[in-house]
Amino acid sequence: MEVQLYVYDLSQGLARQYSRALTGVQIDAIYHTAIVLNNVEYFFGQGIHRKVPGSTHHGRPMQIVPLGHTDLPLDVIEEYIDSLQDIYTPESYDLFVHNCNNFTQDLAMFLVGKSIPEDIRSLPETFLRTPIGQMLRGQIDQSMRTMAQAPDAVSGRNVARSLPTAKPAVKSTTNGRITATTANGTTPQTHATALINAVPALDTPGQVHFISSLTELDRLLDAARHSCAVIFFTSATCPPCKIVYPTYDELAAEAGTKSGAKLIKIDISASPSAHAVAQRYQVRATPTFITFLKGQKQDEWSGANPAQLQGNVRLLLQMARSPQHQHSTLKLPTFQRIIQKPITYTRTPPLDKLLVKIGPSFSQHSSVQGLVAYIKAREEKGMTEAPLPNLHAFSEHLTSSFSSLPPETHFAVIDLVRCAAIDPRVSSFLAAEQDHEHETLKTLLTHAGEDFSTAPYNIQSVSLQLACNLFTSNVFQERLFHGHSGSPLRESIETLAAQCLLSPHLNARSMAAALVYNLAAYVHNARVHNAQTGTDTHDDDDYESAAPSDDLSAALLESITTFSQLAQASSTNTNTNKSTATNMGSDSGSGSSNGNDKEAFHALLLALGMLLYAAPPENMLWDLCRAMDLREVLRDVRSSNLAVKSEPLLKEVGDELLEKGAF
Repeated sequence: MEVQLYVYDLSQGLARQYSRALTGVQIDAIYHTAIVLNNVEYFFGQGIHRKVPGSTHHGRPMQIVPLGHTDLPLDVIEEYIDSLQDIYTPESYDLFVHNCNNFTQDLAMFLVGKSIPEDIRSLPETFLRTPIGQMLRGQIDQSMRTMAQAPDAVSGRNVARSLPTAKPAVKSTTNGRITATTANGTTPQTHATALINAVPALDTPGQVHFISSLTELDRLLDAARHSCAVIFFTSATCPPCKIVYPTYDELAAEAGTKSGAKLIKIDISASPSAHAVAQRYQVRATPTFITFLKGQKQDEWSGANPAQLQGNVRLLLQMARSPQHQHSTLKLPTFQRIIQKPITYTRTPPLDKLLVKIGPSFSQHSSVQGLVAYIKAREEKGMTEAPLPNLHAFSEHLTSSFSSLPPETHFAVIDLVRCAAIDPRVSSFLAAEQDHEHETLKTLLTHAGEDFSTAPYNIQSVSLQLACNLFTSNVFQERLFHGHSGSPLRESIETLAAQCLLSPHLNARSMAAALVYNLAAYVHNARVHNAQTGTDTHDDDDYESAAPSDDLSAALLESITTFSQLAQASSTNTNTNKSTATNMGSDSGSGSSNGNDKEAFHALLLALGMLLYAAPPENMLWDLCRAMDLREVLRDVRSSNLAVKSEPLLKEVGDELLEKGAF
């Protein structure tokens, strides 16, 4: 698809005519820009808008700049634009620091790796350098804001979004703990990153299906074989039938579409094919109603009684619901809830020291300097005032030079990308690198072809944190949860988690469990929703296919079963180090490991509970738990002298899920 930049002049020529006389600097236009591709014009005003090109109140663009070509799928582009909605809000608009040109710059960088023209990007700075610019900043911002955000400023023909999303205002989970939502841990702004199914899709009202043949009827009954169906036999010459028409329409709307119920109406006098339907069920009078439950005939009655119709249909809809999952009746407060946020790691280290660790051969490249400047600006001013750097150039530099860097510097490069990836614009770029098959992530998340369980701890930790931060992106989540379960991206993420679950470092196991938590959150949310509502949607896109692999589940169980041994060894090493430090007259020992033990064990049990809650009986995880005698393992932990024996999740996972809720 061709990508174009539409350039407009908000001053309608006045800037070119009077700017030099007023400011001493020639300003050709007050630029408003939009990105156009696939016959949609995207721009920022009262939020992000999608219009038919040229249909806005700005009229014809003064210039159309070809930016290049993108091969990104439309759904990826829409997911990325959706991820920008928390940054480009109506309240955040500022003519000089956060305007339509910042939006087109970010989108252009994502689509083609190219900036919009420099004279457009630098216009605010050029104007503010003049004395009158500083003096009139407030008045000009207000007048231009009116032009960009007034009701008629977003007039024009809308283009519907192909992937609407709803994002709740929620708390963020950062560095493994629940904290109030902040922008990068500093400025309190609400750039929330929600899991894509944290808010279940709203049910749409159902409708009556009008049919006139057996073929149409059989199709609808087959679609309702897991739910229920009602056939309303009526006739154009039947006055009593009209009495129950409004009631039947209301019941269809009430049933909704997610239930799978089909409310069908047929006029048996309309045609011979319609009469054939009545003959099949031996219907001779109207109105007559026949109901079906799970594919089998349930009931039949005649007569125009709205109250009877309401009672019978509502009872049928209730009977069609799947029974509540048995786990919904257990004492599992930790798991009987929707997971709103992924776990992310937002701490930013001293960037100048990080560059020193990397070394000048890599860090002095212009793309690296641009990325560092962007992170600093984001930390200082927030995401809204930090335009994206050239991520394409950075990716090319990283993938071409990473293998030649000294191995001891790799962790610092990964940490730099981790810091950037907390921004959904960056993580979306990394997730959408399809042309190069996610070359940047493949480069960073491959430990020289070796097992991550034996990698240095600093490599384990920053790699796991980077993987967790990728969940800030809707694009990444869609790729991970709705893509093919055997995709290279998903395999590399699961392999990283599985191998680090067997790390000799407790902290690495804790972070690996956090990654499993993120991986399990999508299917957990779907299970919780179904367990609470009794809904069984039988969608073609089965959410169970998004569950973590059996190999990853097995690695998690092994990490739990070997935890006690690792914790005791860690405690022994800690005591030895303390003794050595005391004998040397030093108080700089490594300290107690009890805190690390508790945190790591809690993270492991939390991830396991996420995988077990409402899992179907045929899930391989139940067999693995029995084969590894996990319930006894947890009992041994509770009876031991370890600091983790008081962990509250021991009761929820061990007593409730593995004992009362096991299959």
